[in-house]
Amino acid sequence: MIKLKSKKNITVLSLEQALALPFATERMVHLGWRVIRIEAPSEEGGGNAGDPNRYIGADLGYHDLHSYYIAPNIGKEAITINLRKKEGQELLLKIIKELEVDVFLCNTLPKRYKQLGIDYETLSKANPKIIWCGISAMGPDYPDRAGYDPALQALMGYTFMTGETNGKPVPCGIPILDLKAGDEACTQVLLAMLEKNNTDKGKEIHISMVQCAASWLITSLPQLQFVKSEDELFTRSGNEHRSFIPCNVYPTKDGMVYLAIGNDSQWTKFTALKGFETLGKPDRKTNQGRMNDKENIYNEIGEHTKRYTTNEFRDLCLSIDLAVSPVNTIKDVAALEFISKEMLKTKMPDGRMVSLFPPSTETEFLKRNNNTLTCAPRLGEQNKKVYAEAGFSEEEIVGLEKNKVI
Repeated sequence: MIKLKSKKNITVLSLEQALALPFATERMVHLGWRVIRIEAPSEEGGGNAGDPNRYIGADLGYHDLHSYYIAPNIGKEAITINLRKKEGQELLLKIIKELEVDVFLCNTLPKRYKQLGIDYETLSKANPKIIWCGISAMGPDYPDRAGYDPALQALMGYTFMTGETNGKPVPCGIPILDLKAGDEACTQVLLAMLEKNNTDKGKEIHISMVQCAASWLITSLPQLQFVKSEDELFTRSGNEHRSFIPCNVYPTKDGMVYLAIGNDSQWTKFTALKGFETLGKPDRKTNQGRMNDKENIYNEIGEHTKRYTTNEFRDLCLSIDLAVSPVNTIKDVAALEFISKEMLKTKMPDGRMVSLFPPSTETEFLKRNNNTLTCAPRLGEQNKKVYAEAGFSEEEIVGLEKNKVI
């Protein structure tokens, strides 16, 4: 097993907001790393300070702790620094040095890196071995290009390919590009940590959300090289698979079910089921033959599935090892035994325990802690703790607050 060399727990400092970067650092929390998120403090006149996501979603009775912010930030600490002030930038360097910060991340516009004193060149002066990672819409070559997931899904063809064949293009139901970029940032930081085992050097990493998105077009972009006309290119296909027939959603007595048949042998098994034999016509033995007659196949299968409940049809298909599933709601998913038992939990400020979401994989750290992490931090909640660690006296911390540095 590959191990990271460290004389202490890995410390991550992250100037983060929204979802892409908080998701990346949340995965680091699951590894047992210490993650301290940096946000802007309240300024004169009040308003919503810090991460805008703090104020999105259900009101939980705390101004800076709404529901959308909770899940990607459990297990973290939070401090405030006014990086528009020179004193704030100097404070950041001191924290990196005194806390021996291993990783710094940010997801602000690249044009602001030097303005805020958070660029790799500046921060590496405080720690030459620091790993620096920035997530942005299009990377440093497009320093003023902002990016939000749904707009980038439209830019990168995801929206064009999603939806019913004759319907409007729509984005994916989850912020898939935010999450992909977050995963990539986590992966590249881990690789850089492993490299540092051999080189003992830091690294500068740039994550472009659009490049991440393009890398997932592996079934779409290559088609440009192989089709005879644009009519053959992938476009919106509703619930059907673009290549394998008959993968689709079908009605049952009490709901909907998705059946995915991915090869000829599976089709043969399916059409050998009692009552389904009429589907197995000679010209449908191959995937191409089924492609030529797909609309009739979909309609015929739908007539069969309507005679079963969802569970009955699921069990019938599972008996011959086909890939089949009910079309579950999110509430249904939360109730699945293999999901519910893996949920990450946290205690809300009012003492209520809540289950949030499962990690992508089990880790020793989560196992030791029974999948329970501290609640997402309030704005600047760990200011006194972290600045005391950095060597500031209580009086000096009060002075930083008074001067609007934190």
